[in-house]
Amino acid sequence: MSGSATSDATAQDGTGRAALVTALQTTLEGEHAALYVLGVLGARTSASASPELYARLQGLYAAHRARRDDLSGTLLSLGEDPVGAAVAYDVPGPAAGVAAQGAGPVVDTARGVEARCARAYAVLVGSSTGARRRWAVDALRVTAVGLLDLGGSPEALPGTA
Repeated sequence: MSGSATSDATAQDGTGRAALVTALQTTLEGEHAALYVLGVLGARTSASASPELYARLQGLYAAHRARRDDLSGTLLSLGEDPVGAAVAYDVPGPAAGVAAQGAGPVVDTARGVEARCARAYAVLVGSSTGARRRWAVDALRVTAVGLLDLGGSPEALPGTA
């Protein structure tokens, strides 16, 4: 969202700007949680025993980290303090790793992460305009594809279910 994507929100009226900032902060909170949960899932997954799952989790983690950084930068460019990450987050599913439980619980949890982020990006799409909306649509698309890659079901409007 850097570059031209950060300048279009300043033209929004006060109500639109407030909704945008709220959506940006909420989406950033979701990205913080996603990074925490995906980090835990990566630690529960063996790169040698489950290389495909491990690589998928690594890719998701990198994408969420980049979007978290973009969201933080955008909020700073709007003169807002980005919400910080919590000390810890609940990680749904069993505490055991892939070796003990199989890949199913890890994949289910990662799917939940992507679904929650898709919902946040859908709200951000509706709260933004111009280049920022295009960025949010792209983030929603990437998140929806990640959800499908994890075995999620296709939706007509990802993030609205």
